[in-house]
Amino acid sequence: MTTMTRFGRPELYTSYRQDMALLNTRSKMVGVGAILLVAALLPLTLSDDLLVILGSGLVLAIGALGLNLLTGYAGQVSLGHAFFVGVGAYTAAAMAGDPDGRYLGFGIDSTPVWLLGAGVVSALFGALVAPLAIRLRGLYLAVVTLGLVFIGQYVFFEWTDLTGGQGVGRRAAEPSLLGIDFAADNGFQGGYTDEQKLYWLFLAILVVAAVAARNIARSRVGRAFAAIRDRDVAAGVMGVGLTRYKLVAFTLSAFYAGIAGALMFSASGHISPESFNLLMSVQFIAIVLIGGVATVSGTIMGALLIAMLPRFASELPAYLPFLSSSASEHPNIFEFEQVAYGVLIVAFLLFEPRGLFGIWHRVRTYWKSFPFSY
Repeated sequence: MTTMTRFGRPELYTSYRQDMALLNTRSKMVGVGAILLVAALLPLTLSDDLLVILGSGLVLAIGALGLNLLTGYAGQVSLGHAFFVGVGAYTAAAMAGDPDGRYLGFGIDSTPVWLLGAGVVSALFGALVAPLAIRLRGLYLAVVTLGLVFIGQYVFFEWTDLTGGQGVGRRAAEPSLLGIDFAADNGFQGGYTDEQKLYWLFLAILVVAAVAARNIARSRVGRAFAAIRDRDVAAGVMGVGLTRYKLVAFTLSAFYAGIAGALMFSASGHISPESFNLLMSVQFIAIVLIGGVATVSGTIMGALLIAMLPRFASELPAYLPFLSSSASEHPNIFEFEQVAYGVLIVAFLLFEPRGLFGIWHRVRTYWKSFPFSY
């Protein structure tokens, strides 16, 4: 364990607090500051279509952080993340919806209220599912959480007063804060587009969510999660409350998913029940595995990569003609995305189990020891 002195020379840590600090070296502080600065300035240089992709990646990262707390840190495998995302999306839409409209609505215009409401309602559903985790583990727990996706789809299709039903959908909640309408071009002075404003909003919320997740991971709760993940029987013998911390893990994961669901459809402005299917759950699993299990920065990198897959899929047929349909000559983008998830998951599990974070760690270690090979 090393830290940097005034002149940049490595020294041993003198306290446990230094080792567990959020940013415990000067290089980390400078690096994180530079990344945040570049991320904040990107909307001034990129086109709106790219900002939509990056914005969706930021929202996916928020939801994936919750799944990583549950699966990566606490070791509880869940395939039902899409269900909690759907609960958050429809909770936000109902809270912000018109009371006199066609669908269920409560007319709450305050974005912080319906955003937190979406997280809380999803967290309540997560707390209801948590008792199953006490009795089940591994594949059995994964199958049970998978059932949530099918139960959720049935409810979303049939509860038309809330969701609008299959093939119809309803209007999503539109974020506004401090007089700024993030979903309207005329909502802010300065000529910024709605894509730029939404990107900045998503970035700000992701920063808060990432800092909170990192603090949870390095706290007493996070250490209990790690103990349960590594060996739950031994953790119970050591005095770790398995029931309590598994409940906390599912609740936190569902809360993050609810926040992500409330924001996910802000750009398009429309929610459809078909969105919350098994593929969405696989998408979040792919983000965690590709980015890096039990890492915050890796989760964000994985989410951005997964968000850019549709763009890659639309560009590939120009270079790989066999990806085009023989009948209509249109690219099979949806099929390519499904294949890409599987290929990326298998490739990273075989060649780099630590994901994108592992690749970054290798690069960082190489340059720290350059020109030596050890």
